[in-house]
Amino acid sequence: MSKIKKINHVAIVVENIEEALVFWRDQLGLPLDQIEDVPAQASKVAFLPVGEGEVELVQPTDLDTGLGKYLEKRGEGMHHLCIEVDDIDGVLADLKAKGVRLIDEIAQELPGRRMAFIHPKAANGVLVELYEIVD
Repeated sequence: MSKIKKINHVAIVVENIEEALVFWRDQLGLPLDQIEDVPAQASKVAFLPVGEGEVELVQPTDLDTGLGKYLEKRGEGMHHLCIEVDDIDGVLADLKAKGVRLIDEIAQELPGRRMAFIHPKAANGVLVELYEIVD
């Protein structure tokens, strides 16, 4: 049976990563692990470890994407909560069988990870990302 492992990260949408780092890194004191361009998601992401999880600052690189439109409509702030699972296909199948509204019924493949989103209407208004780390 598939299981939930932990909260992997909390993603915060920002207009400009460098400006956002003034608070998260310089003032709050979180270490910056790396900044990564993610062309498949039309975004740039800064990874700031906190305990076993991370705060991820996500900057859209194309304002015509879902993330770009989200930022334009709602402004900066929490974008999604990411839950790490051991078997994303099993979790998606289980959720689908339970009638949970999904954005992605099939996990997207990215280097080192597989991911899928649960619709916010299924989760009390919170966009939830499922994440499986792969070798």
